[in-house]
Amino acid sequence: MMIPDDQSSRPASPLLEIRGLNLDFGTPRGRVHALRNVSLDIPAAQVVGIVGESGSGKSTLAYAVMGLLSENAEVTAGNILFEGRDLLDMPAHARRGLLGDRLSMIFQDPMTALNPVRSIENQMIDIQHHEQRSRSEKRTRAIDMLHRVGIPDPQSRIGGYPHHYSGGMRQRVCIAMALLVRPALLIADEPTTALDATLEVQIIHLLKDLQGEFGCSVLFVSHHLGAVAELCDRVVVMYAGEVVEQGTVRDIFHNPGHPYTRALLECDPGRIRQKTRTLPTISGEVPSLLGYKKGCIFSARCPQAFDRCHREIPIEYSIGLEQTARCHLLDEKRVVLV
Repeated sequence: MMIPDDQSSRPASPLLEIRGLNLDFGTPRGRVHALRNVSLDIPAAQVVGIVGESGSGKSTLAYAVMGLLSENAEVTAGNILFEGRDLLDMPAHARRGLLGDRLSMIFQDPMTALNPVRSIENQMIDIQHHEQRSRSEKRTRAIDMLHRVGIPDPQSRIGGYPHHYSGGMRQRVCIAMALLVRPALLIADEPTTALDATLEVQIIHLLKDLQGEFGCSVLFVSHHLGAVAELCDRVVVMYAGEVVEQGTVRDIFHNPGHPYTRALLECDPGRIRQKTRTLPTISGEVPSLLGYKKGCIFSARCPQAFDRCHREIPIEYSIGLEQTARCHLLDEKRVVLV
């Protein structure tokens, strides 16, 4: 007797799948290997955070998904599958059609993300160009979204220009514009970097509430571990253009498997329990991405590195059901991390 295939029992495909992505930048000094063998998934209706030091490739990955890379960038291998379609194989006009529709982005700096010579009203109406609505209907939707993100008196303020708003209010406008098109995937590239600590907390809570309301997936790029712990469901740890560990927020924060992840967590000021004048740091510097590198990319800064680390590139080891890391120490023939 043939048992019918139960489609509902199959796990849903991720909204975004990045597989073996390699990306170079051409420079006068040679090719910079900015991303190397990057693979990750973003499930539907989940928030995935990407963390790492400056220069780890976080923003480069976000811009690669959006197709907003500079002219000297070249994807040399890999795939970026969005809703089952490879963005890298799509015609330019088709990929542009996804921007501001199925894909939307909040940029780092709210001071420069908005056009300074156009009113907020015109910018919010223009971003709805995919919608077959009248201008008055688009304006009403824009006012409603400004209200949702906490802009006071949006009916009168929508006619203002970016310089009429504070930094925090500008970032709220950027969030409103990004969500106005109801995207399937929202990419937030360090959206709180230019804000003070109080505003940062407000923006994180706002993003969390709106993501729950709209049900979109979010790729959240940040160097702030507290914000990632507050907002995200999953975490991807990047170092020098590589994904070194990924898993659920609970797994990464409570049982980090890679020495770099542990070092990042130890440097988090929120984890310091005693008064001190010296904050912990990771010794050494992020290596140059020019040319070919042997072994583990973190080996020069890793206090647990041994000979194999300098010779072989580590493969991905499974730590638990949903956690993986690239580290030779996780090889069962060597040592089991606790």
